[in-house]
Amino acid sequence: MSEYDDVQKGALKLKGAGGISAGKKKKKKDKEKKHRLEQQVMMSQNDEEEKVKKGYVDKRTPAQIAFDKMQEKRQRERILNKASKTHKRRVEDFNRHLDTLTEHYDIPKVSWTK
Repeated sequence: MSEYDDVQKGALKLKGAGGISAGKKKKKKDKEKKHRLEQQVMMSQNDEEEKVKKGYVDKRTPAQIAFDKMQEKRQRERILNKASKTHKRRVEDFNRHLDTLTEHYDIPKVSWTK
């Protein structure tokens, strides 16, 4: 018997190398995000209605309740603000912001000959 009788032969098998299409992932569409957001809003409304029906006792202080309401309000405003701008408008705003910056942020010219 040789020392090499128990050696496995064949190609090296790598994890996650299932095939050509295994490396690419599909991007999710904005429609799915909107749908999930709508479902989440509907679920939260249903949860609140069920809590009222079941006699749920809210143990939060008035300050905590007000804080949570303001957080939700700010988040809704932020979402609406981001959704209202197009990509072109965002680029224009960003370029306008860059124009207002000083030249301190510019990349300095690097040359050994001049």
